[in-house]
Amino acid sequence: IADPTLAEMGRNLKEAMKMLEESQRRVEDENGKKLMSEDIPGPLQGSGQDMVSILQLVQNLMHGDEDEEPQSTRIQNIGEQGHMALLGHSLGAFISTLDKEKLRKLTTRILSDTTLWLCRIFRYENGCAYFHEEEREGLAKICRLAIHSRYEDFVVDGFNVLYNKKPVVYLSAAARPGLGQYLCNQLGLPFPCLCRVPCNTMFGSQHQMDVAFLEKMIKDDIERGRLPLLLVANAGTAAVGHTDKIGRLKELCEQYGIWLHVEGVNLATLALGYVSSSVLATTKCDSMTLTPGPWLGLPAVPAVTLYKHDDPALTLVAGLTSNKPADKLRALPLWLSLQYLGLDGIVERIKHACQLSQRLQESLKKVNHIKILVEDELSSPVVVFRFFQELPDSDSVLKAVPAPNMAPSAVNRERHSCDALNRWLGEQLKQLVPASGLTVMDLEVEGTCIRFSPLMTAAVLGTRGEDVDQLVACIESKLPVLTCTLQLREEFKHEVEGMAGLLFVDDPNWPGIGVVRYEHANDDKNSLKSDPAGENIHAALLKKLNELESDLTFKMGPEYKSMKSCIYIGMASDDTDVSELVETIAVTAREIEENSRLLENMTEVVRKGIQEAQVQLQKANEERLLEEGVLRQIPVVGSVLNWFSPVQASQKGRTFNLTAGSLESTEHTYVYKAQGTGVTPPPTPSGTRIKQRLPDENQGPEI
Repeated sequence: IADPTLAEMGRNLKEAMKMLEESQRRVEDENGKKLMSEDIPGPLQGSGQDMVSILQLVQNLMHGDEDEEPQSTRIQNIGEQGHMALLGHSLGAFISTLDKEKLRKLTTRILSDTTLWLCRIFRYENGCAYFHEEEREGLAKICRLAIHSRYEDFVVDGFNVLYNKKPVVYLSAAARPGLGQYLCNQLGLPFPCLCRVPCNTMFGSQHQMDVAFLEKMIKDDIERGRLPLLLVANAGTAAVGHTDKIGRLKELCEQYGIWLHVEGVNLATLALGYVSSSVLATTKCDSMTLTPGPWLGLPAVPAVTLYKHDDPALTLVAGLTSNKPADKLRALPLWLSLQYLGLDGIVERIKHACQLSQRLQESLKKVNHIKILVEDELSSPVVVFRFFQELPDSDSVLKAVPAPNMAPSAVNRERHSCDALNRWLGEQLKQLVPASGLTVMDLEVEGTCIRFSPLMTAAVLGTRGEDVDQLVACIESKLPVLTCTLQLREEFKHEVEGMAGLLFVDDPNWPGIGVVRYEHANDDKNSLKSDPAGENIHAALLKKLNELESDLTFKMGPEYKSMKSCIYIGMASDDTDVSELVETIAVTAREIEENSRLLENMTEVVRKGIQEAQVQLQKANEERLLEEGVLRQIPVVGSVLNWFSPVQASQKGRTFNLTAGSLESTEHTYVYKAQGTGVTPPPTPSGTRIKQRLPDENQGPEI
């Protein structure tokens, strides 16, 4: 490199990243030992610090507060392409120091190159690009552009124009949470301007927008004097990765003059050679938002909104274009990274992620008791699945969706139980296969599910095909535990209800066999407040249960509907004897209660004995006072009187006999110089009697 500043910048970045990465490895090698950092800022040094000291401070701040297990492995998998993206931020600061003419030419070249590459890679011909840090910011700018396009006097009259003809923005019910509120806050629109379009209920996917109902809503808004402004469609919903019927929605938008914006993870597949027709239709939309950072494993690169519009003045007013060089330099990290990866590298990463999802989907189809929610979309790079099971020998059925003829209470209980099991399965898989990047989520209809979206995680976590195979193997290994636990739940409930002293606690959110509470003698069954006596019994019971040689896990916590303590029993295996387990819990709890009651009784006896001893000692002191006289109690006079006429007073005290539970005098102890037990001990056997009872080793038994 001819420019020495650029060469030095590259070396500094390489050294800095090497230092930070070595620090991360050292933290892992030390098994989570924390690097102590000085959190209290000191005075700013007058002489300044060198780069190594500053990087050391950054390193300590990054790793000083981490737990034993690292929460993120993003630094480990940045790679060279990530270094290029980080270099772009340093270069941006350096380029901004150039003179205005050079800066203008360079930023224009960077912006035009990046826009052209992205439009060609993702099949969006003749488009413009807006680069933004916040992923939703591009949609807000597009909404502003649509308002300026449909309301010609908006620049002059402002929001007065919107009063007579209110704009309407249509969002799918499957859109990501908070998107509509964000748009209203950014645009200053009231919430009635948002219209939530429901998804299909009769035909098609339950996560796709209902096109017929949308058309009806548009007609109703036009009749009310409103202006349908913009429709946000999904090419891969945030939850399960379903794609709306983009072609049909585009026809509807052209018919009513509505701006069509598309977003979603499935837009990444536009870079592949084969694209499904539903995703390919997004190339005809008015705008789309791309997130190449997670797709390609690039840190700190902006999101991109591609759009088509002919009026540069309106795009400038809407904020989609800018004359400031600093705004154009947002594309610099992406400009560097795209050149480093090349077209083949970009396509290979997206293709690898799609192959991972297809590999998992094909493998899960062969696994029993696993329901896949995206079976109708083979091209979707998102796999969403959940555990379900039918019990043929029982009235209880645990399915992906409860039966419609079930009672509401039974449906809710079954739904919560199924969600608890899937939540446990998801957490176990995340721990066993961290490279899979799984996410546990709650869906409105299906309940708790597990999502595998390699396009958003594989490039960062370095997910490989072997990780998918390991994930499938872990799922198969956990299924026997899930099915066995499910089968033993009813048996556990029946055994607990038939055992005196035990109460079955119905907690549908607990994924284990069940929850049980021991009802002690003084337990107030009608109270929902915490019970200190019961808490002590359950704490001792938990300690005893954890000492058992069993694969079961036991926990103590408050009851589902009250503050009373109870025992939570975890997942079970095939060799679990439920009846023996319940009997062990009941017997152990009774023993603990009896021991605690005996201790309480003994404590009460000792307390009463101490009080009685205090009364008797007080009486003895009064008798001694009467016997010796008042003069002997005066300090000087008493000493002289005792010297002339000593008093022979015996030591009188009290001792408490724990065996007999009685209070006795200590006079015997002071007389015989030994403390008696109050009970005559049995005679100690002498050596002669022992010899008579034990025959000699050399002699035979007597006849």
